Amino acid sequence: MKKIFLLLSFFICVNSFSQLLSSNLEKKTLALGETDQLVIKIQNLRSRAVVTAPKNELLPFHFEEIKDSIGIDANTYERRIEFAVYEEGTFKIPELEFKVGEKLLKTIPYEIEVINTATKDDKINDIMNNKEVDLEATDYWELYKWYIFAALAVIALFFAVIMFVKYGKKKKSSPVVTTNQTLKELDLLKKKKYIEEGNYRSFYVELIDISRKFITKQYRIPADVLLTDDLIALMKQNNTISQDNEKIVEDVFLRGDLVKFAKTFPDKDLMEKDFAEIRDFVKRSSDDLEFENLRKDV
Repeated sequence: MKKIFLLLSFFICVNSFSQLLSSNLEKKTLALGETDQLVIKIQNLRSRAVVTAPKNELLPFHFEEIKDSIGIDANTYERRIEFAVYEEGTFKIPELEFKVGEKLLKTIPYEIEVINTATKDDKINDIMNNKEVDLEATDYWELYKWYIFAALAVIALFFAVIMFVKYGKKKKSSPVVTTNQTLKELDLLKKKKYIEEGNYRSFYVELIDISRKFITKQYRIPADVLLTDDLIALMKQNNTISQDNEKIVEDVFLRGDLVKFAKTFPDKDLMEKDFAEIRDFVKRSSDDLEFENLRKDV
């Protein structure tokens, strides 16, 4: 008798201090689109937090959650989920996990059968017989006008793409565009204030990089891959760049190489002079190209 009393006391204590989870599914057979409700309750929380999936994300993929409401107080957690299923078949709600403190609680799994009630021995009849209608030209226009507009739009887009590819690239790679773009890059270099700070190495590295890229694009000379001596030799052989511009490029590039290897230390005045001469060279490049075109025509 004493043992039985101790066992009863033990179970009473366990139940009084542990959380109790219960779940209830309203219907286990549904018609397509019919709503069902799952209710989950956890009791004896003793102000502990319940950790589980967020709202509208508790049920698996096939279950379309319509409403997910959660009620909670110090001792009770209650969650009511209204849902529907829009596919025929048998679907399972697996064990749903709820963590209370360090304890993991799980609901029992459920199985739901979804049927299409419209296909059960129903005979579908037309309300009235089909009727033939004579269509006029305006009727055909109303039926197909949007297809015609869509076809015309596709044709117009096709020609627009061709025109852009044919003329747009030429415009973007024109000498004027290249000149303006390089002048903007030089202005950005000026704003970095390398000259004012005496940072001659960074100044010449970027100045020559901009110049090499410009010569490559504007004059079609591979200045971006040639060494300075090879570039100077090729410019003199090519004769595309005027002698004045060629002399500027030669002086600035050779000085830049000396600066790069710490063999010379230009002052601010010389840096200003080199910047101004490169800028003038870029602006005068169109004259070189114009002269080259005249020479080719002759």
